Amino acid sequence: MRFLDRASRPFSRIGERGYFAADIVRALPDWRTYGVETIRQMRNIGVDSVPLTIIVAAFIGAVTAFQTRYQLFGGVQLSVVGLISRQSVILELGPLLTALVLTGRVGARITAELGTMRVTEQIDALETLAYDPIAYLVVPRVIAAIIMLPILTVFADAVGVGMAFLTSVVATDILPSDFMAGLQLAFAPFQIVYSLIKATVFGAAISFFCSYEGYNANAGAEGVGRSTAAAVVITSVAILVLDAVTALLLAPYLQA
Repeated sequence: MRFLDRASRPFSRIGERGYFAADIVRALPDWRTYGVETIRQMRNIGVDSVPLTIIVAAFIGAVTAFQTRYQLFGGVQLSVVGLISRQSVILELGPLLTALVLTGRVGARITAELGTMRVTEQIDALETLAYDPIAYLVVPRVIAAIIMLPILTVFADAVGVGMAFLTSVVATDILPSDFMAGLQLAFAPFQIVYSLIKATVFGAAISFFCSYEGYNANAGAEGVGRSTAAAVVITSVAILVLDAVTALLLAPYLQA
């Protein structure tokens, strides 16, 4: 019996998250409950995360350009630094590292907020007042993350490529014309769309998994702490898996 319980536990957890996702979909028509709260969550998740996003993207772009230049061997055109910097930042590092960093900032906050409300019985109070807690607490965070993560990724991509250009021109022997030539080489508009698709998927993952862990937190401060730690780990792994799946499905369409 113990073996069967352990073997069925992963499937049970998947089923619980499936029911949670179904509850979110069911609550979507109740826009009067989550409309105003969504705007507030967009500020918390998106606007307040802009400084951190810019700092991370700036260092990503600078390090990528600097390392690329000094890994080149003789005979390679210097314009390839612009190409590699653009592809690295837009296709991979921009959306991925932005999502991973925001998992710690935004995801942990979502889990802690909902977990605290669960252990202090505030969620039970909402149900007593005939409020749907999923519509009031979870749906705004999911919608806000899905909307704001692509916007933050646009900032990250722009800052990352811009800092790569500045680093190449100021700190290395690359001319602005060389970097710009590489930046335009083999560019396809779908590369931007690909970055935004990744960001949208990552935003949904952050809000969903962190909301689930917080909403189902165990009683007490220790339970909230455990849920927050589990949410960050699970979401980080989910983002890496989704990154690989997205690349597997969409990478063939990236070539200009």
